[in-house]
Amino acid sequence: MKVVKFGGSSLATGSQLKKVLSIVESDSTRKIIVVSAPGKRFAGDIKVTDLLIECARKALNGEDVTESVSSVIERYESIALELQLSFEIIEEIRSHLLNLLNAEKRSSNHFVDAIKASGEDNHAKLVANYFQKRGLNAKYINPKDAGLFVTNETGHAQVLPESYEHLYSLREQSGVLVFPGFFGYTKEGVIATFSRSGSDITGSILANGVRADLYENFTDVDAVYSVNPNIVENPNEISELTYREMRELSYAGFSVFHDEALIPAFRAGIPVNVKNTNNPSAPGTRIVSRRVQNNGPVVGIASDKGFCSIYVSKYLMNREIGFGRKLLTILEQFEISYEHIPSGIDEITIILRQDQLHSETEEDILERIKSELNADEVKMEHNISLIMIVGEGMKQNVGITARAAKALANAGVNIEMINQGSSEVSLMFGVKEANEKKAVKAIYEEFFAPVLV
Repeated sequence: MKVVKFGGSSLATGSQLKKVLSIVESDSTRKIIVVSAPGKRFAGDIKVTDLLIECARKALNGEDVTESVSSVIERYESIALELQLSFEIIEEIRSHLLNLLNAEKRSSNHFVDAIKASGEDNHAKLVANYFQKRGLNAKYINPKDAGLFVTNETGHAQVLPESYEHLYSLREQSGVLVFPGFFGYTKEGVIATFSRSGSDITGSILANGVRADLYENFTDVDAVYSVNPNIVENPNEISELTYREMRELSYAGFSVFHDEALIPAFRAGIPVNVKNTNNPSAPGTRIVSRRVQNNGPVVGIASDKGFCSIYVSKYLMNREIGFGRKLLTILEQFEISYEHIPSGIDEITIILRQDQLHSETEEDILERIKSELNADEVKMEHNISLIMIVGEGMKQNVGITARAAKALANAGVNIEMINQGSSEVSLMFGVKEANEKKAVKAIYEEFFAPVLV
């Protein structure tokens, strides 16, 4: 049995849905189909999820949502018309969205989550309707009916362990099951969404729950590339990755896969195959527990911007019991999470996503660190990009850090920070955002450029 997830670009038009049907029909083991909301049809287009978020915002502000509702419905309508589906499915989608918009708004977060989730939920109904029209034994499955229960954390829900036992019963159902991604239900029966692009998470949860043999994730590229193709032209394709490698790369900016999505599949030991809806015969990239190290020490390079750092210096910091705890407690009280903490004997740096901060918060945090911890120096640096060099083979190779640092030096890029995890699967450099692309190109050429003989 395979669980198959299709991304928004794979479901954005009727012609794309015809490809999806062909893929499903070509393999009888593709039993559970997880769908995203319709994505972009072309550069500059707007995803349905973004249209729904704007619609929810207007409703909360008491604004007229007529135009926003029409924009959403038109997207489904264009797909239905292309596939010659009956008008009934569009009326069902319209009625569902209007009912949600007219629901109680006591909790704005829950209200927004319900509106956002309707993108996937309604598209699953449309996809199931299309499959049925084409003679496939298919049906829509509601996450609540299937027992997909999650924590009550709007926008960041986590699956409850009991869900896996409930989902196993899906194996007993006949035909193709069309399941909406991105959300589940709390034990109180309220919708809560995973973080953005959370349909990947749903697919992984279902693969674990039904003990699938394979989790296929269809997107719009032939494979996972060793670096962002928007930065490096014609980069290497990766045929096989470990879960840990993919997790590191996804976290650091690889948009092909959600960084939280692999955990349920990993825990169940289910391999993942990233494939292309537009070229399904391509082998894609397999994500597995262990792989043969035959492609050098580095498998991929990823980068992400939007970080800042808080640098704290204090003489004899290493001897002061509880210093780190006190520092993190200050951040916790401002409801700020951290990403990395590189440190020395008298200094420590906290790496944060800077969209958590505003100018007043920054001043308050720096002042409290200075006064409460009696720090010698406290300063903040903005607009940092993190570059992650990833590969299970790095731990068996000497000089990876030196090679990367030399490549950056030769490119004229100053290193703001270096951090390496204890597992030695990844090595991270912090650079100024203005130097991000130049730094990525330099490191890629160092590890992936062909050796001239």
